[in-house]
Amino acid sequence: MTGLNRRTLLAGASALGVAALASACTSNVDGPPPAPQGGAQNSANAEPGKKVKVGFAGPQADHGWLNAINTNARNEAKRYPDVELVITEGSNDAATQASQIDSLINQKVDVLVVLPADGKQMTPAGRKAMDAGIPVINLDRIFDSAQSYRTWIGGDNYRMGLNAGNYLGKVLNGKGSVIELAGIDTLELTTQRTQGFDDALKNFPGIRKVGRAAAEFNVQTGQSRMAELLQAYPQFDAMWNHDDDQGIGALQAIAQAGRSGFVMVGGAGSKAAMEQIKSDSSVLKATVLYPPTMAASAIRLARLLGQAKGMGDLAEQEIPASVTLSSAVVTKDNVDQYLPFSFE
Repeated sequence: MTGLNRRTLLAGASALGVAALASACTSNVDGPPPAPQGGAQNSANAEPGKKVKVGFAGPQADHGWLNAINTNARNEAKRYPDVELVITEGSNDAATQASQIDSLINQKVDVLVVLPADGKQMTPAGRKAMDAGIPVINLDRIFDSAQSYRTWIGGDNYRMGLNAGNYLGKVLNGKGSVIELAGIDTLELTTQRTQGFDDALKNFPGIRKVGRAAAEFNVQTGQSRMAELLQAYPQFDAMWNHDDDQGIGALQAIAQAGRSGFVMVGGAGSKAAMEQIKSDSSVLKATVLYPPTMAASAIRLARLLGQAKGMGDLAEQEIPASVTLSSAVVTKDNVDQYLPFSFE
């Protein structure tokens, strides 16, 4: 989930659902497509056109957000009778994913959508598809070379941290102490989220970040790292947690310790987090979006590329080279607006 300096357009949202990832070829001719929940395409672009065979290769769905990525891709493809989706079984191993991309190339897909297990390691696989004449939509974790993709679409990791920090700065009226529960420190996205958070706190000289730990994006580590932070810091005023999945464990640790009296901001936009925000039943008062609907938008872009169309609301005839999603802050005041697009 790496960021990008080119911050251009807000991607459209799409329907959410529940599905397991499996190696499959999805035909979209039989049965009506699910009703869209997000922004609709320009009417001319929505009309059926040339059949487009879209290959999709993503990482293993071992995390709520990643499962939502796969679900969004599948559900969006079902909306279009002119889209055939060929989706691989997700893998966190770069060599396995590269082999799957080779298979998609050999199946002569028209467009390839790739959320790489590791952007740097998967760069040659993207370049191979591009050299074969298959335009690549690089989803979220960016390849090292622009020659490996036609279009990038993803979230804004830096602005996630920036928006979380600015929100907490205002909630604390510019004074207090904060801690940070990060994700995986070896990933560039974590560095960007932390940098954005730290930059925001510079706007509030009366706020100090007193502690930080990395929780690896999973519930168990979230619980253990949060327990350690609670023990190390008997008092603090606010915290930012990079990921709502690991936040489940963090909230368990907070409840077990009987702690309160501080404000917590999450990250990504899970259904569980939004429901807690709406009910105002815990220290969790906000979450900063990293929308998995980017996968649905990637399918839309793949269809348009395969049909040589542009984006209907733009003056340009070509699909943009990059699309960066917004990192909205979801609070009790606006949670009903975003809850339909949350993920399990």
